[in-house]
Amino acid sequence: MTRLGILLFAHGARDPAWAQPFEAVARRLSERATAQGHAVTLAFLEFMSPDILAAGAALAAQGCTEVAVVPLFLGAGGHVRKDLPRLLGELADAHPSVQWRLSAAVGETDILIQGMADAAWSLAQPGT
Repeated sequence: MTRLGILLFAHGARDPAWAQPFEAVARRLSERATAQGHAVTLAFLEFMSPDILAAGAALAAQGCTEVAVVPLFLGAGGHVRKDLPRLLGELADAHPSVQWRLSAAVGETDILIQGMADAAWSLAQPGT
């Protein structure tokens, strides 16, 4: 039986307040996913915990057999194109019974591009 895990992957920052929007995304997604028996976790590339290796190990320990890794990046720069595949290789080596699947960066999806355009329009209006 397949159990889906969703690993949200963000850059990280020294300022803990930076993570608040990403934590909110993880909470909202978790509400939806756990109702269907899926697990959700948030990991960071640097400066914050957990890192992707620890978060991936936690999903594997929860019995996830397939993990969708979703980069919470606006674009697929070097971290998404180079660092992330290397880290996924380490996860695959450490947890060979789990299928690790890398998705596109969220910022490259039509829904987020439209959302940012709508937000920019709204914020640019006088009196906002």
